[in-house]
Amino acid sequence: MDRRELADFLRSRRARIRPEDVGLEAGTRRRTPGLRREEVARLAGMSVDYYIRLEQARGPRPSRQILGSLARALRLTDAERDHLHHLAGEPPQPRPGPPQDVPAGILHLLDRLDDTPAFVMDAKYDVLAWNAMAAALLPGLSRLPPRDRNPLRSFFLSPQSSRLTADGEYGSFARTSVADLRAAAGRYPDDPGVTGLVNELLEGSELFARLWAEREVAVRQSEVKVVRHPVVGPIELHCDVLLVPDRDQRVVLYTAAPGTPAYEALRLLRVVGTQDLTAGAAVGEQGD
Repeated sequence: MDRRELADFLRSRRARIRPEDVGLEAGTRRRTPGLRREEVARLAGMSVDYYIRLEQARGPRPSRQILGSLARALRLTDAERDHLHHLAGEPPQPRPGPPQDVPAGILHLLDRLDDTPAFVMDAKYDVLAWNAMAAALLPGLSRLPPRDRNPLRSFFLSPQSSRLTADGEYGSFARTSVADLRAAAGRYPDDPGVTGLVNELLEGSELFARLWAEREVAVRQSEVKVVRHPVVGPIELHCDVLLVPDRDQRVVLYTAAPGTPAYEALRLLRVVGTQDLTAGAAVGEQGD
């Protein structure tokens, strides 16, 4: 346990929280920004003396319960919560599972991207939200039940996946996706959704089982992909992945450079694509 670093961390996080953020009156006699020590102690359900000793690097090693109360009182992100546990010499508990709630700001972003297909995935590749252009690019997405809005399930359990090699676009997607899912399994070792998906793919896909046995761990990065649309045809697009760290989610964006055939194809989809052009296609046939 590093008492001094723990004390510095608590002071810095206390100073950034406004009283009104936690339902307290700001008042007019505050000489420094942030909460008072006694306010943090009250929010965390501990004695003022105990909290003061923590900030003065004189306190005993906090228990998991105390650390959890401090994390809630100081409104720590998941990464900050883990850091707090490490400073206290207490390994953080595994997270309960990938968050499913998409932040309101991200939903507003999707709505504003009226010329760019975009959707949000959680750590196990479940598609949680999408905009009209994504529904146009991936026909049938809106009608799929939630369980089937998972590109890993539709990709690896399709008959075509057994004929893929490690080379080429699809093979690259397979390898990086498996490595990414293994990283998610490490973050959520007790989540039934993650372990259930892994077991389902191990049983149903020889390709997945072979790649899983290689034990690679990685985080998905941006790439170039060819989306084969049933009406517009093949479209070569940049697939960029933006992280939402507080939710362990990704915003996937499909874009094309102006003046390219792909750019013109997206313009066409913007005009007619919101009419869900076909009924048979499913999200994930292109690997996303």
